[in-house]
Amino acid sequence: MTKLPGSKPRIGLLGTGPWAARTHAPALASHEDVDFAGVWGRRPEAAAELATAFGTTAFDDVEDLFEASDAIAFALPPDIQAPLARRAAAMGCHLLLDKPVATTVAAAEELAGVAELAGVASVVFCTLRFAEPTARWIEEQAAAGGWFLGEAHWLGSLFAPGSASAYAASPWRREKGGLWDVGPHVLSVYLPILGDVTSVTAVQGPADTQHLVLRHTSGASSTATLTLSAPPEAAEAALSLYGERGRTTMPRWDGAVDAFRGALDALLEAIRTGGPHPCDAGFGARLTAILAEAEAEAQAAAHRP
Repeated sequence: MTKLPGSKPRIGLLGTGPWAARTHAPALASHEDVDFAGVWGRRPEAAAELATAFGTTAFDDVEDLFEASDAIAFALPPDIQAPLARRAAAMGCHLLLDKPVATTVAAAEELAGVAELAGVASVVFCTLRFAEPTARWIEEQAAAGGWFLGEAHWLGSLFAPGSASAYAASPWRREKGGLWDVGPHVLSVYLPILGDVTSVTAVQGPADTQHLVLRHTSGASSTATLTLSAPPEAAEAALSLYGERGRTTMPRWDGAVDAFRGALDALLEAIRTGGPHPCDAGFGARLTAILAEAEAEAQAAAHRP
């Protein structure tokens, strides 16, 4: 049965890594409209440390946290997130998911199906959809229409020689690369503006770099270059659109905590109204399907004579 939150919904957090500590926990602890119900992690000592730092409770049993919460925020690797999110939804908890929701189509679609069957609200935290400057720009460009071409690159340097990023130790990022880590961000901008993807071409570049060419239901095409291995001096994320009104470039954004607060507000609104959010678990499953197709295309291209 879906939980009906009181005046202050209780939100639990799964995950204790740097993303949880730097983004999720600060946003949950400082949000005046929620009760930060507690933390669970695969390492109990890390959960205890994070809970103490943000004035909440560490849970040893994940289902105890589900029982104590109206909604669950996830800061876990995608293929650990998906089965736990299914369990949370089955217990009536609303879901604030991280991207990608899973790295297989079957797992992503199963999660979306369980959330729909359970009647719980869900939001996938794609930063650009919830950071105020970029969220407003996306809405404006979607309303304007008339786009002919999109051009994006996200050049991260997590895996560049000498990187000191805390996220460089992430095994799933090391295995799946920029396609799966930053690809969801770019797609989360393209799809609401240009329409769903109808075809994907992908080619492997240096290290984990992937070059994508996409066709969209609007008739527009787009490109995306995605990597976590760029030299630090070349690190940059940018997206431009070309169309009937010329060229427009996505504004810069800053502050993942504020963006996460926006995603949390979106989940609270979806819970209150009962209406689906455009960036819900179903949308997350669609992102996974596109990324899986791109990954398969790049692997096939790499083996062609």
